[in-house]
Amino acid sequence: MIMKLDVAERVDDATDVILVSLRHPRRPALPAWKAGAHIDVHLPDGRIRQYSLCGDPADRTRYRIAVKREMAGRGGSAWIHETLAVGDAVHCSAPRNNFALAPQAGRHLFIAGGIGVTPLAALAYEALQRGDAFELHLRARSRRHAPLLAELERAFAGHLHLHLDDEAPASLDDILAWFGVTADAHLYFCGPAGLNAAIAAAAERQSWAAERCHTEVFQPTLDENFKPEPFDITIASTGQTLRVPADRSALDILRANGFVMPSSCELGVCGACICGYRDGTVIHRDSVLSLADRQDKLTPCVSRARVGVTLEL
Repeated sequence: MIMKLDVAERVDDATDVILVSLRHPRRPALPAWKAGAHIDVHLPDGRIRQYSLCGDPADRTRYRIAVKREMAGRGGSAWIHETLAVGDAVHCSAPRNNFALAPQAGRHLFIAGGIGVTPLAALAYEALQRGDAFELHLRARSRRHAPLLAELERAFAGHLHLHLDDEAPASLDDILAWFGVTADAHLYFCGPAGLNAAIAAAAERQSWAAERCHTEVFQPTLDENFKPEPFDITIASTGQTLRVPADRSALDILRANGFVMPSSCELGVCGACICGYRDGTVIHRDSVLSLADRQDKLTPCVSRARVGVTLEL
């Protein structure tokens, strides 16, 4: 579902970060969303960008996103910073969630790097409402570079821990050790690729099970040495076999053969095109599926297979 929303508010927040509030022009309540969800923002030139919803999920009067101007990005954030103004109309998707709070968890450790705090702030609101124990650790260059800082300090006093580069931040190993691994503890992290990798490595060193570690990224996996090979996809419901050439994606071939497949980023980060599979050796190249989900799901926009795979279509 695509909605035409109005820019109700634009606020300068941290350095190079603006907060944009979007409201429906006629309806008082927007579709409900769960903490960790994101929306697709459709830019006038056809580009689509994903932004996490930040703030309290109980507030359905608006969707609020934080947009950091990425100097080395693909131009979407620059357009929003330079062009979007209060009163403008923006086409947005309904919220989609690949980063929900683990329902069985009772303790949550959130570690954010810079703008990565946006989905984690929403998760912290939900943990607070559930009455769960949690800590929110935010790493940033300085207070000026820490998004949502005033709101976080107000909403999560006693739970928020700042780690600023100009104030000798704690190490990731110390943060994980202080929190401790317990049977009901889950780890969530979101930030630059280097920080995410460092957190994952620290968690592995301290015996955090992979299924208890959750992350979200909005950048595609880079693998310049990857050489795609052709493979076959078999449709489980009909037995039809389709050849995927080396220079095309499975998503392209499915669409060319009449399958209506949802999609958005087509970079393996949004999860819109995820479908199930029942056999085959899949080469997962997305940044959205968990290890557990990869046992029976794939993203046909970027993922491939060795020889062949049977899709649950």
